[in-house]
Formats: sequence, structure tokens, C-alpha cells
Amino acid sequence: MTRRLAVLVSCLTLGLLMGAPASAQTQAAAKGPCRAVEAEGQPYTVCTVDLTRERVRLFWLGPDGLPYSSLSNLAGRQGPRLSFAMNAGMYDKGQAPVGLYVEEGREMKGVSTANGPGNFHLKPNGIFYVKGDRAGVLDTARYLRAKPNPDFATQSGPMLVIEGKIHPKISTDGPSQKIRNGVGVRDGGRTAIFAISEHPVTFGAFARLFKDTLGCRNALFLDGSVSSLYAPGLGRSDLSRPLGPLVGAVAR
Repeated sequence: MTRRLAVLVSCLTLGLLMGAPASAQTQAAAKGPCRAVEAEGQPYTVCTVDLTRERVRLFWLGPDGLPYSSLSNLAGRQGPRLSFAMNAGMYDKGQAPVGLYVEEGREMKGVSTANGPGNFHLKPNGIFYVKGDRAGVLDTARYLRAKPNPDFATQSGPMLVIEGKIHPKISTDGPSQKIRNGVGVRDGGRTAIFAISEHPVTFGAFARLFKDTLGCRNALFLDGSVSSLYAPGLGRSDLSRPLGPLVGAVAR
């Protein structure tokens, strides 16, 4: 009887495992801060970081004084403590930040208030910053007035969402469609939310993702075309051309 009971229990256990929903299996397999999100029929990957549990920080130059250049290089240096990373703002041909860049409290590039072509200069542009266990996104003028003295900061543009409203110069759905990534904040700055589109999307659709789906009152566009993600919990490490500043979450 004991042997028969053991066989019965084994069969029941196998049946439960075989009958488990695919979504539950996928959820169990995924680890870390990143998950799939759909908005307006478009797929995105969204990485949500609780700053009281993990430290969000920026990376640009490695110990050799050269840019990390790729997410794989950064992951190799940081090891398993790096739960996710992505590109973190626009940069020049030398992979240097175009605007403000602060790392470990040291300002390595100053704020840019210049006018010019391209997305960075679609005013208002803005700054993502981290100070202690809080993060923020402010348009550049407000940032300069606030003087938050951050631990980390990166400037990019345009702003996607400004105090709950979409950037006035972003059309509902314009002709430009690209793979895009950006960042927003929530919960009084305790939560930083990073997103990357899986297919080319318009600025309008990307801004609405942050405003309507992710509930961010302020969000900043980081870049397009070169947008890439490292998410070991999803088994993902994107390749791209050489990158400038990077952002990631590491264990506290």
C-alpha cells in the first residue's frame, strides 16, 4: 500500500506541474525588476526599481578611464549585483554625455541650455537624477532652480511628461517611429521606472506609456535607435553600437 501511495502522489504532482498555466511558468522564470507590458497594442519591457531596496546609479567611464561602451562590458565589471541596465542619455562621437552628467556626486559634464537641432534640444529637455534613496525627473530650468545636488544625474531630451501633461511639442502620433527608451518616477521618487519599446513607436505613444500606463507625472526620453537593455532575469543582453552613459540598479 505504501508503494502504491507513493506512485499515486508522484503522478498527481507531475499532473499539477504539467497543468500549470504557461503564464505562471513564465512569471516564475523571470527574475529581477523587468517585465513585459503592453500599451495601445505595443509591447514594452519595463524595469521598476524600488530605491529603498536597490541603488540606481550611472556609469560612463570604467577603471581604465575609457567608456564602458556596451552593456555586456558593464555587466562583466559589475557581476551579479547588477540587476538591469540600459543606455542613459545622448552622447557625442567620443561617447561623452551631451549635457549634464554627475557620477558619485562629481559633475563630469555641465548642464547644457544651448539651442540646436535634434531631440536633445526639443525644449524643454530634462534631467534624471538620484539623491540617496530618491530619484527625480525635472525639466532643465526647474532643475537649475531646485539645485538638488545629486549623487547621479544625466541630461537628455525631450521631456516626455511634465507635471502630468505630455510635452507640448510632442504630437499625438507623428511620423517618426523608432525603438525608444526613457525613465519616469513615481511614489514621491521612491520608485524609478525605466522602459524600452520592443518595436518602433512614435514619441506620442511612448509618452502616453509613461503618463497613462505607468502613472508617471514626469518622464524623460533617453534615446532612440541605440536603445538597448541588459536584463539577466529575462536572459537578455542587447547589442548596439558603442554607447555613452549607462544607468543600472545594483544591490545596496
